Amino acid sequence: MSDQHISVPFLADLVAEGKQPDILFWVGCAGSFDQRAQKVTKAFVKILHHVGISFAILGPEELCTGDPARRAGNEFLFQMQALTNIATLNNYGVKKIVTTCPHCFNTLKNEYPDLGGNYEVIHHTALLQQLINEGKIKLQGGGSFKGKRISYHDSCYLGRVNNVYEAPREVLAALDAELVELKRCRTNGLCCGAGGSQMFKEDEKGTSRINQERTKDIQESKADFVAVACPFCNTMLTDGVKEKDLQDNIKVMDIAELIAAAQDLG
Repeated sequence: MSDQHISVPFLADLVAEGKQPDILFWVGCAGSFDQRAQKVTKAFVKILHHVGISFAILGPEELCTGDPARRAGNEFLFQMQALTNIATLNNYGVKKIVTTCPHCFNTLKNEYPDLGGNYEVIHHTALLQQLINEGKIKLQGGGSFKGKRISYHDSCYLGRVNNVYEAPREVLAALDAELVELKRCRTNGLCCGAGGSQMFKEDEKGTSRINQERTKDIQESKADFVAVACPFCNTMLTDGVKEKDLQDNIKVMDIAELIAAAQDLG
């Protein structure tokens, strides 16, 4: 499925036709505007089409969840963005949301209920795990990743904050590759350096950047691919790999991209 033939319906259009999709795909700021994260969005949409899940996006009605604002200390801006989103979601009767961003996932799942937004929120790795378990995604032989070494970097907001550790690893296990754990993983995972709104501020004084330290872990694992499940992690680790001029040896890819590539979805 080429990028030119990706069909992504807006929720407003479906509701106007009297239809209600099974899932609202919350694209997020990174997935909408960041060129690298847009590739993850496209890969995930291709998977949703491939398995026949009915979904829609808010499109121009989707605001930032407010996560960066709250982490940076601007509670007023967070509540303003959150309440606007909640009004939109509740107006459309949204029940189930999936997102490729752990920051959106955490905010929608754990912080919106305090403001009147109660939804079933799932991260895309959990949905992919479910689809593999149900046999809707079949990865015979692991495709082009068979025999490759893949390491997985735990996102802080997915791992330590929400205790999601197994779903991403089970999805990667289906690729029939060799999953090599980084020396700092799971509850002891090392942050990529972008969470907590650090993505949007200048470096503080120190001897090295966190993503450079994380890149050393990846090097030591001798992985061919480092799998991520967060657009911030993707950016930080890609930068770390490039700074060491290792981009020809180590590929940073979102789990959705790995699954789409293994299924030859383009």
